[in-house]
Amino acid sequence: MKRKSDAVVDIILITTSDLIRHPAMSNPNPASEPSIPGANGTDILSLPFAEGLYEDFLRDPSSVPEDWRRYFVQITPANGRSMRMRPSMRPASLFNPTGANGHGPAGSTSAPAVPAAAAAQYLQDRVDQLVRHYRVRGHMIAQIDPLGIPRPDMPELDYRYVKLTEEDLDRTFSTVTLGGADVQTLRALLQRLKNTYCRSIGAQFMHIDDEEVRQWLQNRMEGTENRIELTRKEQLRILTRLTDAVIFEEFIQKKFVGAKSFSLEGGESLIPLLDLAIEKAGEQQIDEIVLGMAHRGRLNVLANIMGKSPEMIFREFQDATSGNQPPRGDVKYHLGYSTDWTTQTGHKIHLSLAFNPSHLEYVNSVALGRMRAKMDRVGDCDRVKGMTLLIHGDAAFAGEGVVQETLNLSELDPYSTGGTLHVIVNNQVGFTTPPEQARSSTYATDIAKMLQSPIFHVNGEDCEAVAQVVRLAMDFRKVFKRDVVIDMYCFRRRGHNEGDEPSFTQPLMYAAMDLRKNTREGYLEHLLKLGGVTRQEADRIAADRHEALERELAEAREPEEGAGEPSDRSRIWIGYRGGREKEVADVPTGVPRARLTQLLEKLAELPEDFILHPKLARFIKGRRDMAAGVRPIDWSAGEALAMASLATDGVRVRMTGQDCERGTFSHRHAVLHDVEDGHRHMPLQHLTPDQAQVEIYNSPLSEAGVLGFEYGYSLDFPSALVIWEAQFGDFINAAQVIVDQFIVSAEQKWRRLSGLVLLLPHGFEGQGPEHSSARLERFLALASEDNIQVCNATTPAQYYHLLRRQVLRPWRKPLIVMSPKSLLRHPEVVSPLDDFESGTFQRVIDDAQISEPGKVKQILLCSGKIFYELKKRRDEIARTDTAIVRVEQYYPVPEAELRAIVKRYSNADRAIWVQEEGRNHGAWRFFHFEFGDKLFDKLPFTGIYRPPSASPATGSSNQHKIEQEAILKEALG
Repeated sequence: MKRKSDAVVDIILITTSDLIRHPAMSNPNPASEPSIPGANGTDILSLPFAEGLYEDFLRDPSSVPEDWRRYFVQITPANGRSMRMRPSMRPASLFNPTGANGHGPAGSTSAPAVPAAAAAQYLQDRVDQLVRHYRVRGHMIAQIDPLGIPRPDMPELDYRYVKLTEEDLDRTFSTVTLGGADVQTLRALLQRLKNTYCRSIGAQFMHIDDEEVRQWLQNRMEGTENRIELTRKEQLRILTRLTDAVIFEEFIQKKFVGAKSFSLEGGESLIPLLDLAIEKAGEQQIDEIVLGMAHRGRLNVLANIMGKSPEMIFREFQDATSGNQPPRGDVKYHLGYSTDWTTQTGHKIHLSLAFNPSHLEYVNSVALGRMRAKMDRVGDCDRVKGMTLLIHGDAAFAGEGVVQETLNLSELDPYSTGGTLHVIVNNQVGFTTPPEQARSSTYATDIAKMLQSPIFHVNGEDCEAVAQVVRLAMDFRKVFKRDVVIDMYCFRRRGHNEGDEPSFTQPLMYAAMDLRKNTREGYLEHLLKLGGVTRQEADRIAADRHEALERELAEAREPEEGAGEPSDRSRIWIGYRGGREKEVADVPTGVPRARLTQLLEKLAELPEDFILHPKLARFIKGRRDMAAGVRPIDWSAGEALAMASLATDGVRVRMTGQDCERGTFSHRHAVLHDVEDGHRHMPLQHLTPDQAQVEIYNSPLSEAGVLGFEYGYSLDFPSALVIWEAQFGDFINAAQVIVDQFIVSAEQKWRRLSGLVLLLPHGFEGQGPEHSSARLERFLALASEDNIQVCNATTPAQYYHLLRRQVLRPWRKPLIVMSPKSLLRHPEVVSPLDDFESGTFQRVIDDAQISEPGKVKQILLCSGKIFYELKKRRDEIARTDTAIVRVEQYYPVPEAELRAIVKRYSNADRAIWVQEEGRNHGAWRFFHFEFGDKLFDKLPFTGIYRPPSASPATGSSNQHKIEQEAILKEALG
């Protein structure tokens, strides 16, 4: 635009108390500003640019280029007041003062010239800023919603927002930062940016701190304008997979009217997406994929990705089970499956779809744990032979806290698996809840921005855009070994389930859906326009799929002949079993004394250059004294001996938990730290050259996510000792879903076994309601059909045998241990080395002090810490008519062992269960339910306990002592 000849510029002097903002910074119509002709007659500068520089100069002269600084010094009045610049001063003396001789106009003493390069650089900076806006904000206007719901305008994506003009559209600018041509017109550049960032793919990646990662993503996206060219073969494959998905859903709706299937209709692109991802994994030489997903679309994935026979699925719909069978199994859309997939290149990949309850996202860390175990089993330390693929719902991904816990594990060494591919099936509604009521963030995926990973939002109806993001995401994962997120926008055509009427709550959304064809028809129309596929070919594919399903349904209506699901148990679980404990023989768990001594000596060895913390010198000396036989074995050493003896026998040991390396109660010290340089040493890793791996890791401050991970690990590494330790047993509250939905019920629901060990510090010691109870009563309420083991060992030797028994028996059940706190340093809680040399875990321990059982009148049954307090009180008052019997295993109930001990006290007239917990807590109700008012129909059976309470324990230390004294007094008089 030409400059007005009579324009006048006010140059305002700025003081610290009078800051004047330059007009160009807030001008709503920057194109209306006059431009200033340059030396070659072209418009290269705007008037606001010069004014802005002058403001910068007045604030800080060193902030502007030297040529400008010299000029501004000359035109600024000495009196520090403002001056009015005459029009005659501006073009010649301000913006183009250079004369023919290079020293200004003839006879002039004006300032040196302003280089044209500075003006050009100004415009280039504006263009670079616009490019950055597209990279940062382009996703906000991308056409990712198949329903076409309008998105808000982003003014910063308008070239006028960065003070460029319409005349600039046909100027050329450097585009070296975008790859491809070195220069392009602004018009072409804008089109390229819109193609890359604002079509069917919206990319969020500028939150990533690593410039190398951002540059890699920019090159991959901008170099192709975020589009992939598919061959006819690839187009046909996508069409076929879409047809598989669509026909399967239509078939289910017609043949099983009203049955719940949690249809994938509206999100059928998930099937070609998974197909493309698995094929790409084959190209990357991945051998194992563990998938986790909730129930929406699960049947479609089972049939069309996992290869589960539709006949089996149809039989599950028919539900021919008779009503007199015990409650077993799970609904069809929670079941898992495994299969082998052979890619088009001939590479074989084992696929495992993890079982999952309706607690949607809790399967995430379970799947990750399974993948880590698979990698560890084959020695894949580089994390390149496997991949976890998690399929989420939008509402659950944004709403469930376990998602954040799982994402947080991704870059932590103890939990890394080389990067997870996350796929969000974005229905844009959760049950009946719209996004504005379900989350505080723009996207369901915003929680994933905590990672240094990209998020790709993609329109699920644009199959070629889906193909592009799959390839891009898989390559990113391979190169950087990080998680990556694909947020596939679609819709949920049939509501939450097939009996739901979604238009009750989303009338506008479902009115829009009614007008839309399915994704297959939309993609077919696209292919027909391209001319690569004919209608006849497409119809033939659909007819073949429909005929195949009809055959499967006919077979499903015939009597079943031994159909069953394949599972990984056919391979790694050979030799292990579940069922009842009484059907499995006990095994000896002792270790020869010489070997125990040798292991204790190794546990006390330190590298020569290792500077131990002075306060731990006594700890290490204690281990040496134990090896020499001059000191009994304490709790920490007993645990270390269990792990060391197993590791040197080739058993992998893995233990995680909050602060478990040192131990919450500063008792374990499995990992030592050099006090001068901080480097670490773990004696358990330096026992013998051929030992198995021992891993002991501090976990993040997470219960549900970490416990789920370790549970998943135990599913795919049955020969390992896998332990999760809670900081305090009370914290199991935060992982109750993992306990209820997986640990205690998986054998019955999904025929899956686990040998996971939970260490839950438990004991009433006056530390308040949040640091006393591991909620023993909850585990006993969940105990049935020998589904779990619940124990409370009271000596180091018992604990040692318990851990070794967990691995050496072929019986695989989760083990829940009420582990000690104050007993860790109790002077009586020690064991001689002889107790580790032979024997096995004792489910019930008789009273060793009773030499004349015929004189016993009452039997006190107890477990854990209260035993030592009862014993101390009995010794103090020298009472001889009372036997104190320790029940070390609550469940499975050790009825035979207990009966034999009670029978020994033939003259006893009562049995009393004594516990620290309240009447409505602990084990009393459980044992009272098991045995009734008479123990073995002989002895009156009563209980001593704290009063019933809504809170597990008092917060007052004094009150705790009063209550504890009352229990001891009632038990012993």
